[in-house]
Amino acid sequence: MENTLSVCEKQYRLFRLLGHGKGGYSYLAENNGSLVVVKQIHHEPCDYYSFGNKIEAELRDYGLLKNAGIRIPEMLAVDIGTERIVKEYVEGETVFELVRKSGTAEKLLPQIREMAAAAKNAGLNIDYFPTNFVICNDVIWYVDYECNPYMEQWDFEHWGIRYWSRTPEFNAYLEQYAASDAETD
Repeated sequence: MENTLSVCEKQYRLFRLLGHGKGGYSYLAENNGSLVVVKQIHHEPCDYYSFGNKIEAELRDYGLLKNAGIRIPEMLAVDIGTERIVKEYVEGETVFELVRKSGTAEKLLPQIREMAAAAKNAGLNIDYFPTNFVICNDVIWYVDYECNPYMEQWDFEHWGIRYWSRTPEFNAYLEQYAASDAETD
């Protein structure tokens, strides 16, 4: 991993990989003493999701989510040429980590249902997979910018909830996640 990435001619020192998703790699980074997330868009194939222009989609989706009132980190910079985004860092554990440790995120269900209602009212679905949510001071943040037109089959109650406790779906993902971690060690 490079030690720094440039975004809009500013250098960001990278500390660690936070996540690798369908759209890119997100790194915990620092510039002038402030922690941020730098996301590098990638063009790796994804067999279950198709993208157009990913950086344009990030910008569009960010605006849609803000307008819908979804709690997301602020976008601080975007560099179209390098396909990099800098966003506010929300410190805390993910809902995925909480479920893995405690077996459930039941105490957060009122918050995610409120967020899901806001998304639905705006005609959107967000990606309800629990790695996309960070808990900071008992408040959940949607740290991804992905959203899609609303479809009931992909809303929280029909899809997302399957991963917010130790369900068979969560456990199957956990086994796959553990296997892929062992391959990269």
